[in-house]
Amino acid sequence: MSKIAMILRRAPYGDINAAEAVRHALGGVSEDIKVSLIMVDAGVLLTRKGQDDTGTGFTNLGDTLKDCIDMGVEVYADKVSLREQNMESEEMVDGVKIINGAEIAAIVNEAKTTMIF
Repeated sequence: MSKIAMILRRAPYGDINAAEAVRHALGGVSEDIKVSLIMVDAGVLLTRKGQDDTGTGFTNLGDTLKDCIDMGVEVYADKVSLREQNMESEEMVDGVKIINGAEIAAIVNEAKTTMIF
């Protein structure tokens, strides 16, 4: 099975990067590709429960992230980025794993392809 690492660095609302990351993750896993979706920097905000997209003009991505997890996408959040965004693990969607920089490096190293959003 082929492996791909997708890194999301941008916040979920404001541009299309987060929407494209979850769309590509769903596409990959549906094609039997092992997908690791790694949230860093403001990307960790996508893991927040009960996202409010009111007034953003963007579709809420919280349910799409849950779909990714349910379909087998491995979803990770960077520990340092969570701290920088003032997020606690209790605020995160179930199924997201908190990892450190060395673990992120190992996932990226194992992947055949890496995409950055």
